[in-house]
Amino acid sequence: MEAYTDFASVYDVFMDETPYEEWFAFLKKRLCEDGIEDGLLLELGCGTGTLTQLFEDAGYDMIGVDNSIEMLEEANRKKYAENREILYLLQDMQEFELYGTVRAVLSVCDSLNYLTDPEDLVYCFRLVNNYLDPKGLFMFDFNTVHKYRDVIGDAVIAENRENCSFIWENGYDEESRINEYDLTLFIREQSSSLYHKYVETHYQRGYELDEIKAYLKEAGLVFVAAYDDYTKEPAHKDSERIVVIARENGK
Repeated sequence: MEAYTDFASVYDVFMDETPYEEWFAFLKKRLCEDGIEDGLLLELGCGTGTLTQLFEDAGYDMIGVDNSIEMLEEANRKKYAENREILYLLQDMQEFELYGTVRAVLSVCDSLNYLTDPEDLVYCFRLVNNYLDPKGLFMFDFNTVHKYRDVIGDAVIAENRENCSFIWENGYDEESRINEYDLTLFIREQSSSLYHKYVETHYQRGYELDEIKAYLKEAGLVFVAAYDDYTKEPAHKDSERIVVIARENGK
């Protein structure tokens, strides 16, 4: 079954503690260090558009790409409610298509881990290189093998809110490095005491930093830096989320 269908309607509710503002500040500072203080940016795996909106608020022209129509419906609902001019495109990350180049490409919240075939990830990186302005930046994060194998492993996560709740069951396969999430949602109907049950399954693959560096090189991008989460600390063997900075290197 598809991911981010029924979950989309309550995604922002359960993600309300996600540090989007901190991520934005980190990425914005890095863009400004490269002189990218305005212009057109692309966010891959934009979801409901929270980070996309923060960059638009900062004066950037934004394009958001996601392959979930339900997530983009939520993004567009917020866009029209606030009279924004963000362009949202329903496309897969491994085959997205733009009309021209952008100054930078962003991808956060382990969106790229959903590309479970390394060949698809390399192809996505090739597309990024193709659609970046000369010397443009590619900034993204990914979850490591260590996080899937040693931290969340076979854990079960549950959360209960006023009108919705979820049970998130993880299962990690060491051979394939695929982490399977079985997500069970209970969402209350409006003006009712009834709850509907929904089930989604998500698949993500763990990657190592050395692999990511090799895939970037294969795609024609230049690796610049890797950080432990959204800090200035270098990535290390116990990093759970790694933030990578790469650069376009000539078409």
